[in-house]
Amino acid sequence: MKKILVPCDFSEPSQEAYKFALDMAGQSGGSVTVLKVIDLPILAYGASVDMPIYNFSPNIITELEEDAKSSLKKMNQKWGKPSVDSKFSVISGPTFAMIQDFIDEGKFDLVVMGTHGASGLAEFFVGSNTEKVVRFSKVPVVAIRKATPLSSIKNIVFPTYLQYDQDDFVNELKSLQKYFKARLHILYLNTPSSFISDNELTRYADHYGFENYTLAIRHNRHEPDGIISFAEEIKADMLAMATHGRKGLAHFIRGSITEDVVNHVSLPIWTYRIKK
Repeated sequence: MKKILVPCDFSEPSQEAYKFALDMAGQSGGSVTVLKVIDLPILAYGASVDMPIYNFSPNIITELEEDAKSSLKKMNQKWGKPSVDSKFSVISGPTFAMIQDFIDEGKFDLVVMGTHGASGLAEFFVGSNTEKVVRFSKVPVVAIRKATPLSSIKNIVFPTYLQYDQDDFVNELKSLQKYFKARLHILYLNTPSSFISDNELTRYADHYGFENYTLAIRHNRHEPDGIISFAEEIKADMLAMATHGRKGLAHFIRGSITEDVVNHVSLPIWTYRIKK
């Protein structure tokens, strides 16, 4: 977790993400890159002739870039740390696509993003850029609403389906636990269609050789509610969750438990996309 990317729109959550990333980089001896994407209407990138026409002055992108650089400078003056190497980039294009390309090209270890949460039709049909990055990022993502002191992260909840083919994910999870020197609370939710016994959860923990952990089984028909309820019960400081990055109609119909939780809790949430 030495090379950290923070996509930023200068909102309060994105500034909280920057503060959290600075603390993480300070602890690991790493660096932080802040990325501002200037997202112009679609015609600026080349759209069909049926799209409405937008008029831009020749210097509009330059002006927006200079304004963004000024805002980045002010944010760094307010929150930056002399001990942490901070870099700043301003690019233009469709927000999510540009963030995804930047992650791939920059070979980052971690992405930290602010999230406002979402509700109603906006959540169901549109989602957020943070939600999309969580779904498709090739590196772990931490979704932040408010920066939390690193020293306070001592209890991490890890909901699991007891899958035994996720060595990469579990190795990343163990690294996260070691970084925070935290206790891991492994949670399985019994639902009407899926029940397990205590022995099965113990077998799972033994298989992966977890250390400094607790095991818990809870019953809840709606998995996101069960995860949030358990996190509140044990006064968790962070959630750690896998996402399978479902696309298209499968995602539209089934949704994503990880993304539902990202939208509805105030705790930092570390996510990792399972590699196919």
